[in-house]
Amino acid sequence: MIRLFVGLGNPGPEYEATRHNAGFWWIDAVARELKTQLVMDKSYYGLVARTTVNGHNVWLLEPQTFMNVCGKSVAALARFFKISPQEIMVVHDELDVNPGEAKLRLGGSHAGHNGLRDIHAQLGTDDYWRLRLGVGHPGIKSEVINWVLKKPSLDHRIAIEQSIERSLKALPHFLSGDMGKATMLVHTSKPPRPKPPRPETPSAGPPADPITPAAEV
Repeated sequence: MIRLFVGLGNPGPEYEATRHNAGFWWIDAVARELKTQLVMDKSYYGLVARTTVNGHNVWLLEPQTFMNVCGKSVAALARFFKISPQEIMVVHDELDVNPGEAKLRLGGSHAGHNGLRDIHAQLGTDDYWRLRLGVGHPGIKSEVINWVLKKPSLDHRIAIEQSIERSLKALPHFLSGDMGKATMLVHTSKPPRPKPPRPETPSAGPPADPITPAAEV
């Protein structure tokens, strides 16, 4: 079972609503679901909640170091409570997944994500679970840093929040250790398809002039 849920992000109000803090958003949602509260614990360099589910202790963690050194927070808590890497799930923003979708996997490359890079180094392994929340890609590699440190558009923020809500359906399976079922739920929870446009009612008058859409900014 997952004993430690870690959400990645940067501390401070200036980062609170940015794409890089999607992991924090997920942990906040889980805290509400489990009716627990995160409080600062300097021993683990982060906001921590501890609760009991089905007789097992479960921890939630939001490192309050900056992203590139968040591994020391994860490692400090995991080592003290003897939590193995495969009992850890790290939730983070993912450039290569579209907003509104989420992906779950065990192990693998950090793919340039500075938070995962440091967790790899501090734990000495990549053998932990990741829940990847799609935030989309700006399309240009040089714009990635600006992209993740900016607020998403309203449509993207809604889509990310919806992916968080859908992925919470897998929470009982994360907690019971049925990661196969959890993976199936996460990967089949796709964003709802947009409804097709309604057919226009024919009018008796002459056809209207076409409307040119405004250019995107």
